[in-house]
Amino acid sequence: MKNAASARLGLGLLLASTVALGGCATLPTNGPTAHQIRKGAERSQPPLQFTITTITPQVVDQLRAQDQNLANGTSTLAQLQTDRPVDGVGPGDVLNIAIFEVGVSLFSSHQVGDGFDPSAHPQIFPDVTVGADGTIDLPYAGRINVTGKTPHQIEKVIDQALGPKSQNPQAMVTIKTNVSNSAFVSGEVNKPGRFELDLSRIRLLDAVAEAGGSKNTAEDTVVRFARDGRVFDERLGFIRAGSPDDLVLVPGDRIELIRRPRSYTVFGATLKASQVSFETGAVTLAEAVARSGGPNDAAADASAVYLFRFDGKPDSPEAGPPKVYRLNMLDPASYLLAQRIDVRDKDVLYFANAASNQPAKLVSIINQLFSPFVTARAISQ
Repeated sequence: MKNAASARLGLGLLLASTVALGGCATLPTNGPTAHQIRKGAERSQPPLQFTITTITPQVVDQLRAQDQNLANGTSTLAQLQTDRPVDGVGPGDVLNIAIFEVGVSLFSSHQVGDGFDPSAHPQIFPDVTVGADGTIDLPYAGRINVTGKTPHQIEKVIDQALGPKSQNPQAMVTIKTNVSNSAFVSGEVNKPGRFELDLSRIRLLDAVAEAGGSKNTAEDTVVRFARDGRVFDERLGFIRAGSPDDLVLVPGDRIELIRRPRSYTVFGATLKASQVSFETGAVTLAEAVARSGGPNDAAADASAVYLFRFDGKPDSPEAGPPKVYRLNMLDPASYLLAQRIDVRDKDVLYFANAASNQPAKLVSIINQLFSPFVTARAISQ
């Protein structure tokens, strides 16, 4: 009696589970099969209308040409290149000024016995700060406009102002604190701040190094460079020392380092859906598949690995139409082709589910439903 009741209960559960599963369009899955993706392409409508392109040697050549065109069309920091003096004086600068005179002088007299000392003697002034109006005030010379002038030019102006009143005056001017000739580094650096420029012609990478370097890897860091109201972004890892993008800094430049990792996303019949950072300058499709763990042997259709992307720059008005590329990993040649395709930022890598997995999932679900009753029956016997 007990065995018959258990059998009837098992049969009832089998019928109930079969009806429940039959009422569902599909069994639980982590994404579409290759057939469903093809049907999706046929039904797709603008602005997300797409076709599926199988990766062939000809397609690889086209993709590489597209990558080159995108690189050529990308704005680089070299477009901000300009030449500007870095030793001009401006408001807030602090100057050291000394004036040498011989014979009878305006600031002091020196005698040797009954005569005058013919040697030159300096008059060193306390720190002289350039005012907000760009001027300084010196005894006997009056108010002098020094804005934009170099120390050598200021020396000549002072000599001319004192010439009628002194015997052969000679001024010496140096910049003690250089406020007007500064660049600013901020963002993801270890020591942000203001950096004084000098005649050594400090470059962008020099300033980043002086700021303690980036807190993140160069590949994950974007340099936002502002000059004269124009702003350009470029990845730190793309800038080579001494190249046109390694700009010579001029007064007023502002450099901000921003953490913005490049990544691609993995979905479908793989071990784990994930977002994967590039970490290096370039990642091929073959490397991307390997980093993701590849298709799951128990669930994936290895002949249907898809690369989803917009044919242009993601997250921009130039994103372009969507494109889907299919890689058949059952074809040995596909492994060679995958080595020649570069993954782009924000690409989506999808491993299609194998249609043959549906019966296996059904059996697995039925086993899960029956296992408690089978165990209970074994215990009761």
